[in-house]
Amino acid sequence: MELQATNTDVRTGFKRILLCVDPTAASARAAAFVPHLANKETHVRIVGVVENARAVIPRGPLAAFHLSAARALLLQDVENACATAQELFASSGAKVEVQIIDLITNGGEVVHALAKAAQDWQADLLVMGSRQHQGLLHWVEGAVSEPLMKFAACAILVVPEHGDVEWRGRPQRILFAVDGSSASQEALRIGARLARAGTELRAIYVVDRAVRLTDFVPLTVLEDGLVEEGNASLAQASQFLETLPEAGGAHLETALVNTDQANDDVAHAIEREAQTWHADLLVMGTHGRRGLVRCLLGSVANRVAGIARTPLLLVREKDVS
Repeated sequence: MELQATNTDVRTGFKRILLCVDPTAASARAAAFVPHLANKETHVRIVGVVENARAVIPRGPLAAFHLSAARALLLQDVENACATAQELFASSGAKVEVQIIDLITNGGEVVHALAKAAQDWQADLLVMGSRQHQGLLHWVEGAVSEPLMKFAACAILVVPEHGDVEWRGRPQRILFAVDGSSASQEALRIGARLARAGTELRAIYVVDRAVRLTDFVPLTVLEDGLVEEGNASLAQASQFLETLPEAGGAHLETALVNTDQANDDVAHAIEREAQTWHADLLVMGTHGRRGLVRCLLGSVANRVAGIARTPLLLVREKDVS
């Protein structure tokens, strides 16, 4: 399938950014990234979620008192985090507002509250910080990643708490992991919004030499097929990026990347490439290969989110009407 860029489906930058904050260092680092994406045409909504403390408050005569005290502390922490994030946009020119979502009062779960907030506000980018299996990362990992991407209907930028990337402007080295799917093509489309003259763009396809399908086909035959598919995917990615006005003036290169034959996988190969190439942004679609290989690999994007030290832009597959 060949995509064509048009003036209606490609826009420069992100216009409506939903920034999710909480009282953690990971959240603070994510918040520090967003002003580099904002200008006077950008509308930023800072969202803080006051989680429901009922689950940890024991039942009994003092339950209402403990719940009230816990809610006050949680609310204060979230309000402080929102205020600190808001100060970062003082010189950006962006329109900034704050929304507090109180799950104690309204009920529900964090993931659904964020997804609904993004959908109702029609955000085109949702930004959050991540820690390994803690803080905001569990909102995009495991069982909750699928509903968040499904209901939010927008791209998600995950900023790791620990990493070597410190943006001092828009990203200058953007790495796209492609696989020929419509999801990775949509990731090219969305990620290119951050490109400008002088930006380095690199598209890679991972040939998974560690996949074990030898009970079905010889390994050499499988590798040859993946190399052929990879070259076709990279050619398609290169052709598509060259049609996008946002990528005009950017330098584009492509490469096949191999996993090791043992003790390796696609996710780690992508993360290694991001580190070796010194990418300051990694862009991926949230759905990959289909069929048998998809079942064996699981969700590559989720696994990358769990190990990445590079800011990761996850782009959901565009709905097909």
